[in-house]
Amino acid sequence: MRVIEPSFTILNNPDGFAILQSVERIGRVCYKSEDKISKNSCRTFVSSILKRGHESVLEHEKISVLVICDRGVSHEIVRHRTASYSQESTRYCNYTNDKFGNELTFIKPFFWEEDSAAYQIWLGTMQTIEESYFRLMETGATPEEARSILPNSLKTELVMSMNLREWRHFFRLRTSAASHPQMREIARPMLLAMKELVPIVFDDIEV
Repeated sequence: MRVIEPSFTILNNPDGFAILQSVERIGRVCYKSEDKISKNSCRTFVSSILKRGHESVLEHEKISVLVICDRGVSHEIVRHRTASYSQESTRYCNYTNDKFGNELTFIKPFFWEEDSAAYQIWLGTMQTIEESYFRLMETGATPEEARSILPNSLKTELVMSMNLREWRHFFRLRTSAASHPQMREIARPMLLAMKELVPIVFDDIEV
């Protein structure tokens, strides 16, 4: 059994400034103001359309992120409909195989200290689930059958691709105090990374 922390990787090394330039080039079609494009005009233009609520222009550019989190958090992520997802399948992944280290991997619940009673109860439960999963597989159960006992804490990997407008919506919802603490654990550092990657677009969303 392995316990890890959640993480994310922004894929394909997107060029944030080039994204702004693309948004400007497309957005200026609405106003037929292409003649105003200059080397750095994209910053002012994107800032202006955000202030006016003209966010549909942001839908022309997307960013893909690989997220490693628990299944419970992933269930909330995939509720965002204007997006594309590819997720690790417990139907087809046989965690008794060498490629998975012959073990189940779980996401550590950060809100419990490792020496607390709550964490020890969680840890013991995960160990029992791993043992039961392996016993089921030994009886001839298939992965899609044995997965019925797998918990929300099971590690999953998914790639989420969203346009910039949907990313803004995602961060507004998933970094707020009302969101699940394990969602905030992954969404807040992701927002900070996006702020560094793409100028202007996420500046008005507070962490």
